[in-house]
Amino acid sequence: MAGEQSKWVDPAMFLTRRSLVGSLAGLALVPLARGGNFAEIRARARGQTVYFNHWGGSPQINDYIAWAAEEVRARFDVRLVSVKLADTAEAVGRVLAEKQAGRLSGGTVDLIWINGENFAAMKKNGLLFGPFVELLPNFALVDTVGKPTTLLDFTIPTDGLEAPWGMAQFIMIYDSARVPDPPRSISALAAWIQRHPGRFTYPAPPDFIGSTFLKHVLYATIDDPARLLAPPEPSRAATDTAGVWAWCDAVRAHLWRSGTSYPRNKEALHQLLEDGEVDFSMAFNPSEASSLILAGRLSSSVRSFCFEGGTIANTHFLAIPFNASAKEGAMVVIDFLLSPLAQARKADERIWGDPTVLDLSRLAPEERALFEALPRGPATLPPQALQPALPEPHPGWMELLEELWLARYGRG
Repeated sequence: MAGEQSKWVDPAMFLTRRSLVGSLAGLALVPLARGGNFAEIRARARGQTVYFNHWGGSPQINDYIAWAAEEVRARFDVRLVSVKLADTAEAVGRVLAEKQAGRLSGGTVDLIWINGENFAAMKKNGLLFGPFVELLPNFALVDTVGKPTTLLDFTIPTDGLEAPWGMAQFIMIYDSARVPDPPRSISALAAWIQRHPGRFTYPAPPDFIGSTFLKHVLYATIDDPARLLAPPEPSRAATDTAGVWAWCDAVRAHLWRSGTSYPRNKEALHQLLEDGEVDFSMAFNPSEASSLILAGRLSSSVRSFCFEGGTIANTHFLAIPFNASAKEGAMVVIDFLLSPLAQARKADERIWGDPTVLDLSRLAPEERALFEALPRGPATLPPQALQPALPEPHPGWMELLEELWLARYGRG
C-alpha cells in the first residue's frame, strides 16, 4: 500500500531535520501550521502563470500534471503550464544562463521537478529560491522522520530549498512467462546474461535509470560501500570503479545488439520488453510495472523484484528557481501537490502509482481512507520485499560513472 516504507540500511547516516525559519526575498512570511493563514500567498498568486519544467517522457505523469493544472486553475486561479523536458538538466542550464546574463527576476522557469545531481548543481550555484518549504501548510503532513530522504537529497541537505513530492525505489522488471526464476544479485545477473545472449540491456548513461543501474553495480563491487556517501576521491576513482567496468566488459558482448547500442531511456527499454526483444526492464517506482500493465503497455505476466542486497531508494522534489516570475503561484501549486487529495491520486497505480511522502497517521480519517482504498497491482512488491533500501550515493558518483562509461562505451 502507498505510505508504507522500507527499512533504511543505516538511518544514523542521515541528518536530522533543521529549522528553516527565515524570511524570503520579497515575502515577509513565517512558517505556518497546517490550516494557518496562507491567504496572503494565495492572494498574490491569483492570476499568475507558473511554468512547470518537468521530465515529459511518461504519458501517465503528463496526464497527472494536466489534472493538477485543472485543479489549481479552478481552486486558486493559477495557470499551470507544462514544459516537458527530455532531460531536467535543460532547465537547470537555462536558469544558470539567465543568472550569468544578469536576469535576476522574470525568469522563464517557475517550478522544476528535480533531485540528485540537478539539485546539487542548483544549490551550489545559488539558483534556488528559499528556504520556503516550511511555509507550506501541507508540509506538516510529510513523514520527515520515517522517510529521512525527504530532507536529504543524494546525501545533500535540502535546507528547505525543495519540497518532497514522491518516494522512489529502484526495481527490476521481468516477464515471468519467459524467466520464471530471475537472477537476484548483480553477479547472478552477469552469469544469466552470459547464458542468454541478447536478452538483456540497460539504458545508456547519462539516462537516469541507466546511471542508477550502474550505481547498483558499483554498490555490489566496491570494497567499502560507506565511501559512496561522500564525494569520490580522484586518487581512488580508478580503483573504486574497477569492478563496474569489469562487470560491464564481461557482459557487453552478450547484451542486446551485442552491446553496440543501448535504449535511450526506460520507456524504450519497457517497449523492448513488451516486444519480446529482451526479458528485463527497470524503473525507479515500485508500482510502475503494475501501472504499465493496467495501461496495456506491458503483458500481464510481467513482475518485479529487488536485488537481494537491496536497491537504491530516494525522494524526488519540487523547487523554485531564484529568479522565478511566479514564486507565489509556484508555492501554491506545490502546496496543492502535497495535499492528501493530490498525493492519493498520484499514488493510484491506475493513474501514476508514485508512493506518497505523507505520514498517513497525520491525516484525517477521510484523508487516510483515500490511501487505504488504493489497490496494489499484480506486479507491485509488498513493503517487506523492498527491504533493505540503499541510500543514494553522493551525486559525484553518478557524474563519475557517467563520464567514465561514455569514455569507454560511447553513446551507443
